[in-house]
Amino acid sequence: MDTPSAAKSRYRRVLVKLSGEALAGDKGFGIDLDVIDPIAKDIAAAAAIGVEICVVVGGGNIFRGMMAAEGGIDRARADYMGMLATVMNALALQTAIERAGQTARVLSAIPMPTVCEPYIRDKALDHLSKGRVLVFAGGTGNPFFTTDTAAALRAAEMECEALYKATQVDGVYSADPKKVPDAKRYERLSYAEVLKQDLRIMDGAAIALARDNRIPIIVFSIKNQGSLALELQGQGASTIIDGG
Repeated sequence: MDTPSAAKSRYRRVLVKLSGEALAGDKGFGIDLDVIDPIAKDIAAAAAIGVEICVVVGGGNIFRGMMAAEGGIDRARADYMGMLATVMNALALQTAIERAGQTARVLSAIPMPTVCEPYIRDKALDHLSKGRVLVFAGGTGNPFFTTDTAAALRAAEMECEALYKATQVDGVYSADPKKVPDAKRYERLSYAEVLKQDLRIMDGAAIALARDNRIPIIVFSIKNQGSLALELQGQGASTIIDGG
């Protein structure tokens, strides 16, 4: 693991967006501890080089509100159920991060003081100043908003210098690289290009929020151990989305 003296990040404070599906691994459902532990070690390694880390985690590996709404559940209620799923993922991630040697706190947009802290911006900033990793759960606390939008919102509130979107591939491609071997990986895109081409990296509200707050989005692969720390040092393969 790199130490603060051995490596230096290009950003002081960042937010990492993890999908719930990333925590499920090949199982496709639930929480795979063999998958979550390497991710947690990556986050702990990034914190060890002096970066203040925020994480927003989705809940799609447990429950997807949109799909439930299509199945007949009231959309708002289905979205609240999805928010509860993110809390389960956040608690699992917190445990894994602490097992990796880094202190972490879960803050939920939906207050549930028995299991985690409610999201209060000043309290969150205090945790960051003390070197704790923050795991934000409960989305924005409102239905009809995705965890992508929650990530962009929290990145703006926490005054993060970049938003790292963790995926299964090392950036944004012109087509699915698993299906099209010669698909082109973009080194850099503008917010406008992402919206115009409907690239679906994150939803439109998240892209617009990042654009309005001038927060670059770095799309990278979380599959390889150590990838986050490398990205923070500007050494990994990724796609940067910014003002162009």
